[in-house]
Amino acid sequence: MNLVQAKTIKKADNSTSTVINPTGPAITCDTSAVGSTDDITYASPTTHGEKTDLKLDIQVPKSSGKKPLVVYVTGGGWMMSDRTANLDQRTYVADQGYVVASIQYRTTTSGATYKDALADVKSAIRYLRANADTYGIDTDQVFVWGQSAGGYLAAMTGVTNGDKTYDVGDHLDQSSEVQGVVDEFGPANLSELAADYDQAAKDGNYTAGNPAAQWVYGAGTTKSIKEYTSQMAAADPTTHISSSTPPFLLLHGSADPLVSPSQTLNLFTALEDKGVDAKRVVLTGAGHGDTTVTEAIAQSSPSASSGTGERPWSTKKTMGYITDFLAGHRG
Repeated sequence: MNLVQAKTIKKADNSTSTVINPTGPAITCDTSAVGSTDDITYASPTTHGEKTDLKLDIQVPKSSGKKPLVVYVTGGGWMMSDRTANLDQRTYVADQGYVVASIQYRTTTSGATYKDALADVKSAIRYLRANADTYGIDTDQVFVWGQSAGGYLAAMTGVTNGDKTYDVGDHLDQSSEVQGVVDEFGPANLSELAADYDQAAKDGNYTAGNPAAQWVYGAGTTKSIKEYTSQMAAADPTTHISSSTPPFLLLHGSADPLVSPSQTLNLFTALEDKGVDAKRVVLTGAGHGDTTVTEAIAQSSPSASSGTGERPWSTKKTMGYITDFLAGHRG
């Protein structure tokens, strides 16, 4: 995404989705019930000759017994991957009895593409399965949860279950498959990233060589994401859906000015058409995440909004859909 904020947003058809007013009490976290370990190196891939030590932060409930794992993939407009983001939301999930690992992944700033980042997510999953005894993980219950660009990667991780193409690096004796996907306001078909927006936003998002184009085609590209080429199709989660695709929960704000709400709608429809267990929730009036998401994006793009200070994505109502989904798909 080129992080050009839309001024107008076309109303989507939400007749197949659950529409909520994301108000009410904010989540609260019992940090004393969760232990944390930060700065764990899970992989050291090489991109264009440069090695990167990729880190993750992990939260483990202090209660006894093995717990399901939730791998959290942060957003950042293809250009950053701050694993420290959304600590309150991650802690809230950990409080419900999940090991939560927030991961760093490679971005366009190092010349990486979605293929590299997807390989990173899968590397993290394999690493965590390989170290399940250390962190008290139930390896049969692994979920991936992402927001924005992280939502895209979460979706791609789920739809490529069983596809070994992106399994590279260490711990290849471990599975990278997941048992469920939570995709919050993630892009899908990038050629329609700005489909719901005014012309200025479309022009900005489809500029040749922008970060979204680099995400697909690589550094130095002169191409635009507007044309649905074979490379764009390969980067589209809808083209990978199979009988191995796990259940999905998709969430989107109706007033998202950075990723067209129809992105999750079209992915949801494609999942349902292929018989995948899927649900889509629309947050009335909500934008592109809470301030923790939009402020990080704004730092890398002057044209992106830093939000209003409201936190519709951190209410008990909204987060309840995520924890209910996880609980409903535990083995």
